[in-house]
Amino acid sequence: MLRALLIYLSQAAWARAVVTRWSLTWRVASRFVAGESPDDAIEAIKQLNEKGICATLDHLGENITSEEDALSATQEILHILDVIENTGVRAGVSIKLSQIGLLLGEEICEHNLRLIMERAMLHNNFVRIDMEDSPVTDVTLRLMRAMRRDGYAKHTGIVIQSYLYRSEDDVRQLMNEGTSVRICKGAYKEPPEIAYPKKADVDSNFDRITKIMLDQVKENQIVGDTTCGRFPPIPAIASHDDARILYAKNYADELDLPKRALEFQMLYGIRRDWQIALAEDDYPVRVY
Repeated sequence: MLRALLIYLSQAAWARAVVTRWSLTWRVASRFVAGESPDDAIEAIKQLNEKGICATLDHLGENITSEEDALSATQEILHILDVIENTGVRAGVSIKLSQIGLLLGEEICEHNLRLIMERAMLHNNFVRIDMEDSPVTDVTLRLMRAMRRDGYAKHTGIVIQSYLYRSEDDVRQLMNEGTSVRICKGAYKEPPEIAYPKKADVDSNFDRITKIMLDQVKENQIVGDTTCGRFPPIPAIASHDDARILYAKNYADELDLPKRALEFQMLYGIRRDWQIALAEDDYPVRVY
């Protein structure tokens, strides 16, 4: 529900104005949003890093409808990558392709995406390409794979949503390709023809996909170096749900995987109890 609200706010200019200009609403929103500027976010990340928690910066805003705005959003993301590099915080970035011109055309989006990937490579950082609603699933995967083919495989990964029927097959293929995958439940309104309408089925598919990812890590002995805090392990478990977190922990233990073989990811300000507990237990933890 919170992710759905944040998605809505990121799309609605009037809503952003209300949240940021009214002191009462900003006091509520500021629990979940690190700030209005990169400097605000960096200060929040420093506090997280001190607790052993990494971060991903997500510049809110999507469904851009002009080339000028798409380029402006791209420049902001480039600036964020520069700020992360200059401050040395343990963080990467997350982007939505509709924010950098996807709705204007695939070529425009790809051009801006390449600018971002070039900067990420320059700074030895990581860009998570977020997954949006189902009409852009295929093109999002296509552009992510294009970046991997063109030399940015280390520097990018994808998000997959467990409420889509197709996601199990997508994850199997992505894991075979060695792609970093962040599994989340999904927050967009999708028709029952393509997405599980019941929460129990979404949860079940989430666990099934978690198992697929962890099995692949075990089979191929894929355990990356997470010490710099910029590059997450290939499987990222994005949930605030006790049952999903415990399933991932328990199954990883059953496989005798090292704790750094997977990462738990949560939204800023949500389930701080789990964030601290997992970090203190030496699991990689990342906050968006």
